[in-house]
Amino acid sequence: MRQTMTGKQRMLKTLRFEQPDRPPHFEVMFELEQEAFGLRFPDRTVWGGATAGEKARLISQCMAIYEKIVARYGWDALAVYWPWSDPDGVRAAKATFGDDILIGSIVGDTIWSIENITDWTGFAVLLCDQPEEIHVQARAKTAAAKLKFAELAAAGADFIHVVNDVAFNGGPFISPPQFREVITPYLAEQVAFIRSLGVIPFIHSDGDLTPVLDDWIGTGAACFQSVDPMAGMDIAAVKRRCHGKLALMGNVQCNLLQDGPAAAIRQSARYCLENASPGGGYIFSTSNTIFPGMPLANYEIMLDEYHRFCRDRGPA
Repeated sequence: MRQTMTGKQRMLKTLRFEQPDRPPHFEVMFELEQEAFGLRFPDRTVWGGATAGEKARLISQCMAIYEKIVARYGWDALAVYWPWSDPDGVRAAKATFGDDILIGSIVGDTIWSIENITDWTGFAVLLCDQPEEIHVQARAKTAAAKLKFAELAAAGADFIHVVNDVAFNGGPFISPPQFREVITPYLAEQVAFIRSLGVIPFIHSDGDLTPVLDDWIGTGAACFQSVDPMAGMDIAAVKRRCHGKLALMGNVQCNLLQDGPAAAIRQSARYCLENASPGGGYIFSTSNTIFPGMPLANYEIMLDEYHRFCRDRGPA
């Protein structure tokens, strides 16, 4: 494919709902570095006890792998995931890639969400009988998130990906009215704060967000990642509701990337590209991440279909 834009330019153009030379592509995480390159990211448990010198060495190890991922798979952006939510990782990525690609970080547990509720009975009691305590904790999460956002922005992050799973395959984990009270205002406040820092806010949730999609759009985020097809989210329908207001990333079906067959992977990838990429506002990716155990060959099939689509369409 003829390259006429940098990855960063391509990302920014599609986030403005303009047509780039090709749909941008990256993944939130790529955890098949051993299969792809014979290398390993540092174990996630080593970061906490590392000295400054050890941490610098570990970050350098990560950057060497990121360089290989970006070069081989043509990524237009990188959300630094090792080290997690770490300004030092962002600074290193900015030094490594400059303005060639969009550089960001990932921050989780910023609102009430499925993955961070351990006592569901206790949560239900609070939600129904002590809603003020729900808000106390939501405000505390928001305050902690803002501190982290500010640190990442100061390190030079172009975007921050705010990750909280707030829906199951059957819909949001609380009712839409409760969602509008407990989730939307706090996430919207966080998004506004990220924008005030001059940084682009991405948001993530798996599951079916259709019943609260207008609320999700109303947070003011720049991009919604996942658009979970296994929960029934049809990216063509979501694009019709979101275009011009909220860009989309994802929707290539992860269970197909795990299990195949190749034809189904190609069909899912092509459906996303044909229905979501016209007019900008779409970043091509899986509906989650490139996770351990996924056959590397299946990700490469997905990318082959992407390259076919770009060749078929020709230059923008």
